[in-house]
Amino acid sequence: MNSMPSMFNLTGKVAVVTGGSRGIGLAIAQALAGAGAKLVITARKADGLQDAANSLRESGAEVLALTAHNGDKDQLQTLIQQTVEAYGGVDILVNNAATNPHFGPILEAEDSMWQKTIEVNLLGNIWLCQQVVPMMRSRGGGKIINIASINGIRPGRMQGVYSTTKAAVINLTQTLAMELAPDNIQCNAIAPGLVQTKFARAIWENDMLMDLVLSRTPAQRTGQPDDIAGIALYLASPASAFTTGQVFVIDGGVSIPMI
Repeated sequence: MNSMPSMFNLTGKVAVVTGGSRGIGLAIAQALAGAGAKLVITARKADGLQDAANSLRESGAEVLALTAHNGDKDQLQTLIQQTVEAYGGVDILVNNAATNPHFGPILEAEDSMWQKTIEVNLLGNIWLCQQVVPMMRSRGGGKIINIASINGIRPGRMQGVYSTTKAAVINLTQTLAMELAPDNIQCNAIAPGLVQTKFARAIWENDMLMDLVLSRTPAQRTGQPDDIAGIALYLASPASAFTTGQVFVIDGGVSIPMI
């Protein structure tokens, strides 16, 4: 029987975490590094990325910080090329980078907002998977973790464009899980509820929306990035070898059906 340390041991594994300079991405990177993984963290802007990398290094992590726009295929190809040059391949991919430029009724969203959101939230994930899956196959398996949202399960108020792309991420996750299972590649999604990050500031700084969320949340609080890191470590580790195609909702109970 596996011991707990070996079940969650990522020594020798290479993990790419997009949107890894802050929030959920940084918390996941910290958890993976703590289990022994070599890290590549990415962000669209250099601001904060090196600070995040330095913080990880201070805790003993081996980490490479690379700027890359998740909606730019060429930049993502360069990202993976640099990762291979530095570490030889990829074992774990965490598709965390996302955008939400439109906050309002879905039919009022301009085409440019749809395009940007689809490119970053969906196509970027696909482009990265296209690049890393062949090397995962050659390395005997791998882990793909897509950060979705509870808004991909049921729509968020004034977040229809974002919600639509996250629903597509969930379907992408299940499709990849089905197609890649014979290659020993597990693909799962995490669907956070409201987490107090800069990305979600428009919601948690809005008193009306916060009152609504908290009134429906049994835990009576918003999530913190560290609340998402534990499930990500499980999905990245040998402990989840028989877990694929699943959506793990981490929301303090807000999605529990209540009368």
